[in-house]
Amino acid sequence: MKQRTLRREYNFEGKGLHTGCYTRMTLCPAAADTGIRFLRTDIGEDAFVDALARNVSRTARSTTISDGKVSVSTIEHVLSAMTGLGVDNVLVKLDAQEVPILDGSARMYAEAIAPDGLEEQDAERTWITLREPIVVEGGRKGSWIKIIPSDKPAFDVTIDFNSRVLGIQNVHWNFDMDYAAEVAPCRTFCFLHEVQWLAFLGLIKGGDVENAIVVVEKPVSRLRLACLGRRFRQPLLSVTPEGYLSNLKLRFPDECGRHKLLDLIGDMRLCGGFLKAEIQAYKPGHKINTIAALKVAENLK
Repeated sequence: MKQRTLRREYNFEGKGLHTGCYTRMTLCPAAADTGIRFLRTDIGEDAFVDALARNVSRTARSTTISDGKVSVSTIEHVLSAMTGLGVDNVLVKLDAQEVPILDGSARMYAEAIAPDGLEEQDAERTWITLREPIVVEGGRKGSWIKIIPSDKPAFDVTIDFNSRVLGIQNVHWNFDMDYAAEVAPCRTFCFLHEVQWLAFLGLIKGGDVENAIVVVEKPVSRLRLACLGRRFRQPLLSVTPEGYLSNLKLRFPDECGRHKLLDLIGDMRLCGGFLKAEIQAYKPGHKINTIAALKVAENLK
């Protein structure tokens, strides 16, 4: 299989989920063997940082990579889209630190790029292969990731938040499935009881019900809705019987599980390319995902 890049440039803009800052971002075609590289145009013409696990600097509710003074945060959705759509090489230019959250999913990337197809390049894709299985365990949360060498790459994810609303969700994706239709539209999510704490930590400054699913475990009073409405800078409606804030309608019954799958696909791309392995994950998150990607890179050495 040949390497592939974008046929043209694609522009996206919007606020960052955690910083709340407005960002303009352009996805550009890149030469063979470039991989995924970010350029902070607001810093300078050589302010590059490569999407590699060794550059991961923070994993609090998103994935941040840094190289010296150059940092780019919340990269997981665009990395997931590039992987799911089969893009080997891309230069991502942006004029602020955080990738725009858009609608909280990778849908807009897929809708823009998929209809155009990709540009085949004069270089063979080098698949990443492992010498042996890798297992990473996540400590007290009981999470784990198993990476098993396979000629048929696949992802299997199970989430369990001990939630009466979400329950236990099991999701699957492989390269024979339609990423644009099955994975890309799935939005990020959080629980209502986490909102105040995340805000205290300086996160979700750009979060609202237009770019995130807010899961509610118990009824919410009108006063609480009014307070949340001020926090999200928009009026909020009551909670649906399924337990989602502002009468939100899910795109899939297991959309939250699929979003964790989306994140895992993106974070695992930090191993440096397309991985020939079956990846099984229980309760994955950005920290354990990026540790697993780093373990893959170290295994190659």
